[in-house]
Amino acid sequence: MTALSTGNEWRTILDALPVPVYTTDPEGGVTYWNAACVEFAGREPQIGRDRWCVTWQLYTMTGDPLRHEDCPMAQTVKQQSAVRDVIAIAERPDGSRLAFKPYPTPLFDPDGTFKGAVNILIDVTEEQSDALYEQAERCRRLADALYSRESSTVLEGMATRFEQTALELGKSGKPAVDG
Repeated sequence: MTALSTGNEWRTILDALPVPVYTTDPEGGVTYWNAACVEFAGREPQIGRDRWCVTWQLYTMTGDPLRHEDCPMAQTVKQQSAVRDVIAIAERPDGSRLAFKPYPTPLFDPDGTFKGAVNILIDVTEEQSDALYEQAERCRRLADALYSRESSTVLEGMATRFEQTALELGKSGKPAVDG
């Protein structure tokens, strides 16, 4: 993909998008983000401090921590190629979590020099939460069908972990207000 022009007209276009979009320099430093990105991440990124990603914390779909330097945008910058078909979980500073599909894409100037990358983040929280509950149910059905206590225990543990991750997705992170 060719880099956007050097003028600021691209900012006006990206600012108007209702989806989170951000850019990085060739070293992965975050250089731009739109308002939808701030709303999604639950925080204002810091130029000169944020690298690879605008989110506060990242996790895999199994709930394991994902270091920023290993995230899809970092892979795109390091390999100078697009990363697709990945889903991750972003945790906001308030503790709420969202599942998302990133679309990090490298940017090159007309001479082919790598200039950085652009990323669009698509919220897939609801569909991923449903998928995790379905996976937990499959694990439990399989555990019930097995005669091996050890295998059943492992599958029950997996089911519990899938359900816990599903519960954490979309949780507000703020205490409920009794009405």
